[in-house]
Amino acid sequence: MLTFMKTLIGTWFICSTNFPMWLKGDKTSPIFSYSPAQKKGANVLLDEVKYHKKGDLKTITGYDYQDEHDSSAFVWHGKGLLSLLRSKWKVVLQDPDGQWAVIWFSKTLFTPEGVDIISRTPKFSPQMLADIKAQMANHPLLAPHLSTLRDLPLR
Repeated sequence: MLTFMKTLIGTWFICSTNFPMWLKGDKTSPIFSYSPAQKKGANVLLDEVKYHKKGDLKTITGYDYQDEHDSSAFVWHGKGLLSLLRSKWKVVLQDPDGQWAVIWFSKTLFTPEGVDIISRTPKFSPQMLADIKAQMANHPLLAPHLSTLRDLPLR
């Protein structure tokens, strides 16, 4: 498995986003979990997105295939009923210590283009979030999303 993939393995909490699914308010406490897997002979990440809806824990599962030309870019393929769905995403910024990252995702038939700021811990300092947003302002792929980015409630 490529080194960049290894840095994603584990649990991530969404701290700030402009993804409508998380901003509507009926789906709360979203968490990403990545684990190594094999799919059709390829090293992939098993991608599980967990959230609460009306008190119940829900899960969306898929596989992330790493782009052969850009190790920070992936294509998500849904699992089960979602197997026809695809989404491109990329880790654009990442903390050298692996404690936070900024993910950009492409527009699909069902979702707009957007960004998530994710962290290894459920609580994120306001100063750290401000520092990350300052870095985003200097990045052409991320800067256009700053005005629509919303911080999610701390857990």
